[in-house]
Amino acid sequence: MDGGQLGRLIAQHDWASTSLGPIDDWPDALRTAVALMLQSPVPIVTLWGREGVMIYNDAYSRFAGERHPSLLGSNVREGWGEIASFNDNVVSHVLLGNQPLSYKDMELALNRDGQLRTLWVDLDYSPVLDQTGTPIGVFAIVVETTERVLAQRTIAAERERLAQLFEQAPSFMAVVRGPEHRFELANPAFRRLVGDRAVIGSTLPQVLPDAVDQGYLALLDRVFADGQVYAAQGAPYAMQVHPQAAPVRRVVDFVFQPIKDEQGQPIGIFIEGVDVTDRARAESAREALVALTDAIRDAREPAQLGLLASAILGRALAAGRVGYAHAIESSQVLQVTCEWRAAGIEPLDPMLDLRYGALGSALETGELVAVEDVCDHPLTQSMAAPLESRQVRALINVPVIEQGRLVAILYVHESQVRHWDEQEIALVREFAERLRTAEQRLHGEAALRHANETLEQRVEQRTRELMDTEAALHQAQKMEAVGQLTGGLAHDFNNLLTAITGGLELLKMRLAQGRTTDLDRYINIAASAAGRAASLTHRLLAFSRRQTLSPKPTDVKQLVNGIEELIQRTVGPSITVETVNAAGLWPSLIDPSQLENAVLNLCINARDAMPDGGRITIETGNRWMDRRTASERGIAPGQYISLSVSDTGTGMPPEVIAKAFDPFFTTKPLGLGTGLGLSMIYGFARQSGGAVSIYSEPDKGSTVSIYLPRYLGEADQPGEAQASGDAPRSLQGETVLVVDDEAAVRVLVTEVLGDLGYAPLEAEDGASGLRILNSDARVDLLVTDVGLPGGMNGRQMADAARVQRPGLKVLFITGYAENAVLSHGHLEPGMHVLTKPFSLDELAGRIRELIAS
Repeated sequence: MDGGQLGRLIAQHDWASTSLGPIDDWPDALRTAVALMLQSPVPIVTLWGREGVMIYNDAYSRFAGERHPSLLGSNVREGWGEIASFNDNVVSHVLLGNQPLSYKDMELALNRDGQLRTLWVDLDYSPVLDQTGTPIGVFAIVVETTERVLAQRTIAAERERLAQLFEQAPSFMAVVRGPEHRFELANPAFRRLVGDRAVIGSTLPQVLPDAVDQGYLALLDRVFADGQVYAAQGAPYAMQVHPQAAPVRRVVDFVFQPIKDEQGQPIGIFIEGVDVTDRARAESAREALVALTDAIRDAREPAQLGLLASAILGRALAAGRVGYAHAIESSQVLQVTCEWRAAGIEPLDPMLDLRYGALGSALETGELVAVEDVCDHPLTQSMAAPLESRQVRALINVPVIEQGRLVAILYVHESQVRHWDEQEIALVREFAERLRTAEQRLHGEAALRHANETLEQRVEQRTRELMDTEAALHQAQKMEAVGQLTGGLAHDFNNLLTAITGGLELLKMRLAQGRTTDLDRYINIAASAAGRAASLTHRLLAFSRRQTLSPKPTDVKQLVNGIEELIQRTVGPSITVETVNAAGLWPSLIDPSQLENAVLNLCINARDAMPDGGRITIETGNRWMDRRTASERGIAPGQYISLSVSDTGTGMPPEVIAKAFDPFFTTKPLGLGTGLGLSMIYGFARQSGGAVSIYSEPDKGSTVSIYLPRYLGEADQPGEAQASGDAPRSLQGETVLVVDDEAAVRVLVTEVLGDLGYAPLEAEDGASGLRILNSDARVDLLVTDVGLPGGMNGRQMADAARVQRPGLKVLFITGYAENAVLSHGHLEPGMHVLTKPFSLDELAGRIRELIAS
């Protein structure tokens, strides 16, 4: 038998054991019904006989689920036992009544996958007739509609929920249809917005003529025509709720959303929005009060403040006129002192008479008056005509009462009927109170300024006297410091000059006498004193941070190790010298000779603090300086190396530490110290971009720490010392140009150069030197002072000369470091520095070294 899987199962089934008998004996009606059923894609089952023997197709087998295939050939009452009575009634009804039977979305509780589940089905039952027209079976079409029923119920629930949301939404909503904008829906919020009017079925012009006049109908027409959304924020809307009442002014945020058909054509508009009147008014009031606060702060005169306040309030309320009037003492007349007006509004009379009418009486008693329509209010009806003639149809008057008497009023006028809400009235009252308080303050300040004019003059005169006295005191302190410094300098330099001049006089005297013995002794005395004077100068320059430095990338650990033996010999055997160097110590860009002198000075100070012996510890390390620590030491945050010299000596009290870096301050006995050691170290550290700190306790020792910036690079390796010997001579008659404004220096230098075989040229200033350099003269080396007269220093001259002579070698000689001129030691290749005073041998060696390089 054809008919898919069920056709084969029906053909193979043992029908002899059922009431139908063998399949070959089936009546034609049954055969026909089964054949039609097997060809249908719709779930169909044939219930044969009164027992309802079940024969079905493939579609029905899927509906039967796990009951298939045992359901085939079974009794319908037994196969669907949970609805046996229902099936029995249906079969009996169709067979006995010979009438079809239908059920739409029939709800049934059936076992599915071992659980009782609720299903919905469409059931259509038709009788199957034999040849005589007698019903012998039932032809049943079974279509499950569970998904559709549940979907419809979900949609219905959603519609109900949306309807509830629509009705309960705080925002106003409405739907208008067609080009005439006929209201189809409107929620309670929308109806409240439009004054609780009946809108459904009416068009917008019929319900809201105010909206037409204010342009909202034109907006709806545009949205309906072009199908584009229109949104607005803070839109004003005024509505005449009742013919005799003042218009209600609202502020709304809204959206006009077009509703389109399947072809995308607008068929209606969804209106949705929020009434933001309270928020807008609160914001406007806040901005107005902020502006008033600024005006109060900036105003210097009461009249100026009143005008500013009236303008701020008038714009905030969109009023026609706002003014401030003061009562004239001993009368019932107010004088307008300031007034702001909108365009088209005439000024009010300068004098307001309160002797007539109930309005004046109310103000005198301190009653705030707010009138929506002067024609209807009992306080203004009698004077409505003169008020309207002055463009006053609505008003707010706030009286200012002091000590039971009217002193001023703040008034707000509108030329049209207007409803004043509580926020607006409260804002006017707040303005009146603040304005009066500020006005009184300004009057008080003016009176105080007047009363204090003579006092200010006296204070100013006394201040000038005190400032003059303070300036004199500062000058005296400055001169005292200069005197202390010059006194120390004079003492030391007088001693040194005595040795120099004395040695030279003895030398001159012995030569005149023809006595040539012991001449070296006098020469050595003068030379030694001159060297000490040069050392004193270097120390002073170091303290003032003007010494000439030759910074090099230096390995401080190697430097300390190199002078350890010298330090040990200097401090003597009773003192132990220990060095503690950090692993991986960073290099620093410094003048190594200056750092050696600083360490040696600190060790000598430590030795002098330990007369009975002790221990000196030289320690190096890497340090990170955070913002707080760096600020305490007066340097920038960052990476530094530290070099500390500690001793176990007598230590220093706080008052000594406070003066330790002062020049010529010393605690050593007279003749054992100059007081420049620590000041030199301080100046060297600051000039190198670092700092110095002292920690000390009496009888426990001291630690002096030098902090120097880290150099991000490799340290230079120390070169071998140049062998001593005679001054090197010129090899090829090289020419050296000497530029110095000091004639004695030029003479000495040129004499030495001539003796050594050089061809010397000389100039006394930068301009003269530059003329020689720009000529065709041979110049192998330029030796120049940094500070030159005539407006061109040595560095400027050298830079200008290098334009014509790019490879020109330059040796700067200077008595102190013009560090800015010399780029803080960072010179261009071929430029070098030699500090005065210098030995002639040192000068000759540097000249030979530079020419040969």
